[in-house]
Amino acid sequence: MRKLLFIFLFLLISLTAVQGQELRCAVQVVAPSVQGTNRNVFQTLRETIYEFMNNQQWTNDVFETSERIECTFHFTINEVIGVDQFKGSLQIQARRPVFNSAYSTTTLNLKDENVDFRYGEYEQLVYNKNNLESNLVALLAYYANIVLGYDYDTFSSEGGTRWFEEAERIVGMMQNARESGWKQFESRQNRYWLVDNLLEEDHRPLRECYYQYHREGLDQMSEEPEEGRAVIAESLDLLQDVYRTDPSSYALQVFFDAKHQELVNIFSESFSMEKAEVVNTLTEINPTNSDAYEELLKNN
Repeated sequence: MRKLLFIFLFLLISLTAVQGQELRCAVQVVAPSVQGTNRNVFQTLRETIYEFMNNQQWTNDVFETSERIECTFHFTINEVIGVDQFKGSLQIQARRPVFNSAYSTTTLNLKDENVDFRYGEYEQLVYNKNNLESNLVALLAYYANIVLGYDYDTFSSEGGTRWFEEAERIVGMMQNARESGWKQFESRQNRYWLVDNLLEEDHRPLRECYYQYHREGLDQMSEEPEEGRAVIAESLDLLQDVYRTDPSSYALQVFFDAKHQELVNIFSESFSMEKAEVVNTLTEINPTNSDAYEELLKNN
């Protein structure tokens, strides 16, 4: 009986540990332009963020170790005010493996230029969902849910909704924060607008594109490359719907920040008619990278 109880407790502890490890998050903190500051604080900040991101339980789903979502949070500190206020930027990248291949595709590549938070050396970060006293905790929790939402969207149609809704809830709680990045009027490209776009009805085609592009397109390419590429080409029509409704969509820009080079690589192997159609679509909806797309037509 005691042996059975021990086994049960071991399994329960193991399950709890797995549930709390959805992310495999690498953290970097650099401050190349900051002078005259105790630089040890940057190392303890990195370690503290690393522990917070990787040990926090973000979902109730069970993740095997191999299923944890690969992501990187790269902080660049540009200014230190006093001893505990930091200002700079945060670059976030997230990836997910493509089925039956050694290739990992980038699901998110985003830079937040308005990072402003207080942190005391060796301070522990605690996430209380109903009381966000720290802007750093709010920032990390927001982007953890954004990373989760994007990843889930690639495996099932609009599968990331609950994580985007949690990110939206955090935005709502931070409307009285003195730090920037949370409010509608501050910019068209900030935390408010990203999650607002993702949950808007007119952006549902973008969400559907993430699913078609990854699950029905990329995941099929190792066995049926032409069929998978055709699905990806078709998914771009969904983005065209979003662009024509909201050309300044921040979420659409975030898509292309992650995907424009991958799209060039995918369609470099395409036949001429498909390539021409894709280039025509991409140059309309992502004019920033039009030169890279038009190069595809020179390789026929």
